Amino acid sequence: MKVEQLSLKDATWEGSLSEIKFIPNIFLLFISPLFKEKRALVDKILECYPNATILGCSTAGEISGISVSDKTVSLTAIKLEKVNHKLVKEHVTSMTDSSNAGMALANQLNAKDLKHVIVFSDGLNVNGAELVSGLKSVLKDVSITGGLAGDCSEFKETFVVANNTITDKLIVGLGFYGDQLNVGFSSKGGWDSFGIDRLVTKSNNNILYELDGLPALELYKSYLGHNAKNLPSSGLLFPLSMRVNEHDTPVVRTILGINEADQSLTFAGNIPEGSYVRLMKANVDRLISGAEDSARNANDSTNGGTELAILISCVGRRLVLKQLVEEEVEVVQDIIGKAPKITGFYSYGEIAPFSLFSPCELHNQTMTITTLSE
Repeated sequence: MKVEQLSLKDATWEGSLSEIKFIPNIFLLFISPLFKEKRALVDKILECYPNATILGCSTAGEISGISVSDKTVSLTAIKLEKVNHKLVKEHVTSMTDSSNAGMALANQLNAKDLKHVIVFSDGLNVNGAELVSGLKSVLKDVSITGGLAGDCSEFKETFVVANNTITDKLIVGLGFYGDQLNVGFSSKGGWDSFGIDRLVTKSNNNILYELDGLPALELYKSYLGHNAKNLPSSGLLFPLSMRVNEHDTPVVRTILGINEADQSLTFAGNIPEGSYVRLMKANVDRLISGAEDSARNANDSTNGGTELAILISCVGRRLVLKQLVEEEVEVVQDIIGKAPKITGFYSYGEIAPFSLFSPCELHNQTMTITTLSE
């Protein structure tokens, strides 16, 4: 595997492509919605490298090396030398399509020698939990990682890139085939829960209506106090920890939208009736430690042989860490070393198992890391 990592800016990006010293067969593009020339960039890559596969999505911040930026593109050029790959895509018209889209994507990729799948999805029109459920129903013994696109925490429009297609309401999957791929992954948080467990008494998939028989939005606002006026963006600072039963590892759910009319909250993933939720708040030191733990787990599963690390961290973590945000990237480099290339983005949801022998889940507010090498 050969890897080059570039951070591109408007008006100066074209000359940067000449820095790539090999002919890539894959380009990962994590693109700020504020980067104006994304169409021209994709067209230029296809002109220069017509046989290359291109995939990526919009972001709430781009990770390139140990830098976190806005208004840029984190471009990763990859040449696989021992492993085959295949890109597929699925369009959705509404969130109700999410599970079927996941199954369709998985069926297109499924093969005996499929080793790993990376998925990027629209961040606002797809139910991430249902997408993962659809993928898992087909790919029962294949690891899956990825994330939901962001848009600078505006919650207005996200997009996905699949070769020459750049659009919303799209899901793209990249399958890797062959035993010579070494892949590691992990997802860790670092948030602290507080308050009491609340029973979900009324919900519909990812829309939460009632907690303990009370209107969900009204109750949630009572916890947020003065932060309630900035919903839904302020909800990124106060996610929910959810468990379906007492034996499950809790997953975190972040708000995507609110509805004042019916006092509901819309989340990136499902909140089933009968589950229990608790409010969470940030602890800066624990967030950074969570990123460190995630890096250690992912790196250990490839015996430290990482060549590329893909970091997908939640936009809520970035809002909490503020000027310290690069510290969670730096601790990853401290674990994997300076030789591997690092790319990634801040997302509206992360897709990965918790660790090597766990099932794939949709996460929010985690640092999810995928390590790759041949």
